[in-house]
Amino acid sequence: MRQPIGFEDSMHPTHICKLRKAIYGLKQAPRQWHTTFTEHLLRIGFQHSKVDPSLLTFTQNSNRIFLLVYVDYILITGSSEQTIAELITKLNDQFHMKYLGQAKHFMGITISSEPAKYFLSQKSYAQSILAQANLISCKSLANPSCTKLQSQLTQDQELTDPNIYRRITGALQYLTITRPDIAYAVNILSQNMHSPSTQHSYLLKRLLRYIQGTISFGLPIIKSNLHLRSFSDADWAGDPLTRKSTSGYCTFLGANLVSWTVKKQKTVSRSSTESEYRALAAATADILWLQRLISDFGITSAEPTQLFCDNTSAIALAHNPVFHARTKHIEIDHRFIRDNIQNNNIHLQPISTIDQIADILTKPLSMARFKMLRDKLMITLGS
Repeated sequence: MRQPIGFEDSMHPTHICKLRKAIYGLKQAPRQWHTTFTEHLLRIGFQHSKVDPSLLTFTQNSNRIFLLVYVDYILITGSSEQTIAELITKLNDQFHMKYLGQAKHFMGITISSEPAKYFLSQKSYAQSILAQANLISCKSLANPSCTKLQSQLTQDQELTDPNIYRRITGALQYLTITRPDIAYAVNILSQNMHSPSTQHSYLLKRLLRYIQGTISFGLPIIKSNLHLRSFSDADWAGDPLTRKSTSGYCTFLGANLVSWTVKKQKTVSRSSTESEYRALAAATADILWLQRLISDFGITSAEPTQLFCDNTSAIALAHNPVFHARTKHIEIDHRFIRDNIQNNNIHLQPISTIDQIADILTKPLSMARFKMLRDKLMITLGS
């Protein structure tokens, strides 16, 4: 750092300016605010979550408060309204804050409260994406992907523009927070941001037309048990260009979907068993993170998390104590899964391909199967 030109101090040429107060517009302002705010929370008795630095917990007698902070967005909940009110008063003494009451909107997500139920949606955000693409009044489709492309594709001049394509596809990635049913379609579009073709603009427009018809869909949160269960799947050599496989897994806490991922695998798998095994390893890592996260909320379970896979060879390999030479190249994943089975963290269970929910995250599906798996993901129409 140097003294600004025109404001040099001849008496102290090596001195620099000291930032007395971080203001909006500076690159370091969000970090400085987050550091100041969290340090104050730690001083009044909060503790950082072991697995998520944006989550802080506070315990007083039998009352617990959970505070989620993202820059200057703060979400507070807990077991006692009185304790929460006292905390807000303490924070107002130190910071200029505005208490907005029960959460209805948080970072673009609408939170609808009903008796014994919450509903998370991004309708307004989805409408803004459609407006960017000039498709606010387009005809809707019932499936975001297609199993077979048409031979003659009409070119959309606007969506073929690389800048518009990147902007809309990037916005769609945030929409998947409450819409896992479009996660696979968005993943395919995201892989071609550098040079979108007519095929990609067609798929983008198709996805936007699907969003138009399901714009009020979202994720419900209902009362249920607190047992984790996960589904893992892989589409072997699904990419026609690189022949890399696509991993997909989703995890439920009781009846509520809490985590899901669609990701192309980094290396080419030599068999469907290998691709499924890599997906199992990724799902296991996510399960371990979720187990530690829910333990911060006081949720513990002596039973292992059920992990469902439709590949019997991968399940047999995980339980086989003899390590085969032909699977030496996935030794780390093999040891990782076996250790967590022996430590009673996960329990691999076979499931039929028809009932494999994660299938919706790995490949394009027919309309009937897509709707069936979407219902199992608990993606529903908001009230």
